Amino acid sequence: MKFNRKNIIIGKNVKIGKNVKIGDNTTIYDNVNIGDNTIICNNCILGEPLNNYYTDSNYINPVLTIGANSLIRSHNIFYAGSTFGNNLQTGHNVTIREYTQCGNNCLIGTHSDIQGYCQIGNYVRLHSYVIIGQKSKIGNFVFIYPFVVLTNDPTPPSDDLQGVTIGNFTQVAASTVLLPGSVIGENCLVSANSTVGGNFPNDSFISGSPAKEVGKLSKMPFFNSKGKRHYPWQKNFEKGMPWQGMGFEEWLKKAF
Repeated sequence: MKFNRKNIIIGKNVKIGKNVKIGDNTTIYDNVNIGDNTIICNNCILGEPLNNYYTDSNYINPVLTIGANSLIRSHNIFYAGSTFGNNLQTGHNVTIREYTQCGNNCLIGTHSDIQGYCQIGNYVRLHSYVIIGQKSKIGNFVFIYPFVVLTNDPTPPSDDLQGVTIGNFTQVAASTVLLPGSVIGENCLVSANSTVGGNFPNDSFISGSPAKEVGKLSKMPFFNSKGKRHYPWQKNFEKGMPWQGMGFEEWLKKAF
């Protein structure tokens, strides 16, 4: 039902790889690159023009690149000028603004809003209804759960934007607000409903509103069903991770 080749509009200088499927009612603007084996579901817009498209008669659309083996579900809008690695998967009704740099093997959940001019690493998981403000920097293997907001304006309204930085392997639980300029280290856990401002070192358990460092995450009494301390989580969770089937420690030996 999705792929009837109906009402598909494709602009100029669009490069479409092998075995790509494009759903009905999809518009692909100029200068879009789509990798092999990618699926674009119905009612999507790829390469949405930037603001000066409407006023500049000489406007040229910046290149949008979507890597191979990606799945873009229905009603997504990707603005021009961004780059996404291989194996991207999105939910429905996702909006991603211009100049977003996103790595490989990322998931972006339904109704998430990435406001552009930001950096996202590899194997990042953004659950549903996540908002990523401009100038955010998100490391590798970061999971951000529903209704989290990364803000960027310390004196609204202003143009003095300060993005949030999140280190590798950090988990940010649901309904948390990260305030402008916050820096969260690697291997941290931010508990649900926290309001976070300031700098936090690696291996922090961060909780509260305003949030504080409760202690070293690896020393917290968070035990999994096997009775082991769950953190660092990558030693106890492998679904969809590159160390699946071999274990994190063994993967580290081969990866570095």
